[in-house]
Parts: sequence; C-alpha cells; structure tokens
Amino acid sequence: MKEFDRLVEIIKILRGEGGCPWDREQTLETLKPCLMEETCEVLEAMDKGGDDLKGELGDLLMNIVFQADICEDAGKFNIEDVARGITEKMIRRHPHVFKKKESNITSDQVLVNWEEIKKTEVEHKDRKSALDGVPIYLPALAKAEKIQKKASKVGFDWDNIEDVIGKVEEELGELKQAIKNKDSENMKEEVGDLLFSIANLSRFLKINSTDALEKTIKKFDKRFRYVEEKCDISKASLEEMEKFWNEAKNKLDI
Repeated sequence: MKEFDRLVEIIKILRGEGGCPWDREQTLETLKPCLMEETCEVLEAMDKGGDDLKGELGDLLMNIVFQADICEDAGKFNIEDVARGITEKMIRRHPHVFKKKESNITSDQVLVNWEEIKKTEVEHKDRKSALDGVPIYLPALAKAEKIQKKASKVGFDWDNIEDVIGKVEEELGELKQAIKNKDSENMKEEVGDLLFSIANLSRFLKINSTDALEKTIKKFDKRFRYVEEKCDISKASLEEMEKFWNEAKNKLDI
C-alpha cells in the first residue's frame, strides 16, 4: 500500500495551498468528462493488452482518489471510507466465501444471492421498481440491455426467439410506415423502438450488443480506409467506391 498512500499524498499536495491551480479548481462536476474519458481509455487498453492497461488503470485510479479528496475537503468522506465500504460490501455479498463455505455453489446461484443481498442494503432501500438502479449515464445501448435484463428477472420477457424476431420485424414495419407518412417525430420514435428491439434480440442471443456494434464499426472503418487508399473519394463516383468496398470485403482479414 506504500505507493497507494503516496498517490493519496500527491493528490493532497496538488490540491492544497501552493499546489496546482488547475487541480485546485476542479469539482466533482468538472471531473465527470475526465472520468468518462479515462474509463473509455481503460476499455481500449483492455482490448489491446500489454503495458498500456497498467498506465490507464493508474489514470482511472487517480481520478477516484481525486474525487475522494474533494469529498474529504467537503467533510463527507475520504478514500479510506471508500476502501472500507467496498471491502465490507464484497465480504457481505460473498457469504459463500467469507461465512458459510459452499464449494459447490454455481455462478448462477451467486448472482441470485447477490441480488437478494443488495435488496437489504441501505443504499438500495429507496428502490421500488424492478428497473431501479440502472445508471443514468450508461450509454443508451448498454442501458437498453440492462433494463431488459431487469424486466426479465421478474418474468417480463418473451418466451422464444421467434417472438423476439417478430418484434424486430414489427418495429421495422412501423418505421417504414412513418417514413412513408413523412412523419419526422414518429420516425425518431420508431428508430428508437427498432434499436431497443434489436438490443433485446442481442440479449436473447446472449450477444453483447455494444460489442457487436463495435465490431461492425471497426469493420466499416477498415474497409472505408481501404477505399480511401484506392481512390480519391472526393472525386470518385459511388460505383467506383462500391467496387473498392467489395474488393476490401474480399481482401481484408476482418
């Protein structure tokens, strides 16, 4: 813990009298975009592997320590309270490890127990809906899957994959009708309904919709860059670009 304590002390120096003007000006609100950026960079480093992850985890840890120091100055809590809280939570939510040893417990049973224990905790006492607890800042696609999973846990779900596919087709049909009617407000609503139903289909197939979309984005990016290498896209016709696009599909290892 020596290096962690050193990090805590450095943050205090940076935010203290005679410290860094920028650090001293930061608030929980101004740190939100920083936290979002650092989190995204950690996710990218996780995909790449290697030493990059170590550095990005350090940046993320710094943001957490920074926030805790701001809260300590406000008389709310400090980083020790943060560590103590998560430690106690992990012990409390793993009774099969720390209390009654259960060597044959399954992952599914662990998740069920986890949710039941959460319901007894003070921070969750105000939750009344089965959908409560979904982070408002969660990206929309991930939020859709999270809400659908919560609804599914209380039995609000389709019985089979055919019904889910049928819902996707239904929403696509309604979007086509809105386009035909030139109803822009309804188009927006129907696009949302279609995306929500596709996220539900992904969940039903046990596919992470965000991962699936990211894969397609990377595929598009790689193919489009190939087209750029083969022609001047500012002057090329759509037919010419499509020729190289199809060429990219056949040549590139995606």
